[in-house]
Amino acid sequence: MFIELLLSIVVPLGLDLYLPVPVANPLTAEKVDLGHRLFNDPRLSIDGSLSCATCHRLERSFSSADPVAIGVFGRQGTRNAPALVNLAYGRAFFRDGRETSLERQVLRPIEDPREMGFSADDAAERVGLSREKLSQALASYVRTILSGNSPYDRFVDGDREALSAEARAGLALFRGKARCSQCHFGPTFSDETFHNTGVAMRDGVIADAGRFGVTGREPDRGAFRTPTLREVARTAPYMHDGSLATLEDVIEFYDQGGRPNPALDPKIRPLGLAPDEKPALVAFLLSLMGELQEGWRP
Repeated sequence: MFIELLLSIVVPLGLDLYLPVPVANPLTAEKVDLGHRLFNDPRLSIDGSLSCATCHRLERSFSSADPVAIGVFGRQGTRNAPALVNLAYGRAFFRDGRETSLERQVLRPIEDPREMGFSADDAAERVGLSREKLSQALASYVRTILSGNSPYDRFVDGDREALSAEARAGLALFRGKARCSQCHFGPTFSDETFHNTGVAMRDGVIADAGRFGVTGREPDRGAFRTPTLREVARTAPYMHDGSLATLEDVIEFYDQGGRPNPALDPKIRPLGLAPDEKPALVAFLLSLMGELQEGWRP
């Protein structure tokens, strides 16, 4: 069971939240440092060619420029590598939410034949650790990847000059007419649930079952976890399959009401945005780029 302990370590990046850490894996400087080294260690892949950092690049806020992940031996995955920022506050992981703890999540890419293609036990042995120590160290490091203190954060903290007039107009749209805050809200800008926006609909069929593959519930077919919008300007391309190249493309997709399909979320419907409203939304989304922190901070 994953039990959270609220530590007295305040995130110094504008989130103003305590960092949740499982009781079974307390955060230590030594563990985070080990996790950082493992995150960048290609020995965790079967052929020694890829590390976690290959697909989750620091300069892209721990995301990838590839539409879908490219694994060992050039094997192509089916989903986009998501940004890893603020996962400490997440309740489910991967696009379909199939894991509920970072300790389990960090081992999945190692064992996926389309990603690192190795056994987690063999990978751990290769770097001189137990499977548990490998899992705990990687999870501890990922837990410290945080984004905050963005212009938006400074604006809500009282700095009225932190956002341009256009970004403020975009914020009003985000909360109102554009309906973005129906799913993207709170400090992480995610409701931590799953929605079918129609992006998986291709040629009359849902090409990726999404959350349905985890739950087996028909309403979950084609549904994917709401991603964080923090650092979103640095994490293109977008959607679970990397099919939308720019923020403008994403806004256009939602303005049109997504893509119709039998399981389309009722929150998704045409928005009727005016031409000058779309750039305002982009300006607001740009304001969610903040300071990126990773590693141990006492």
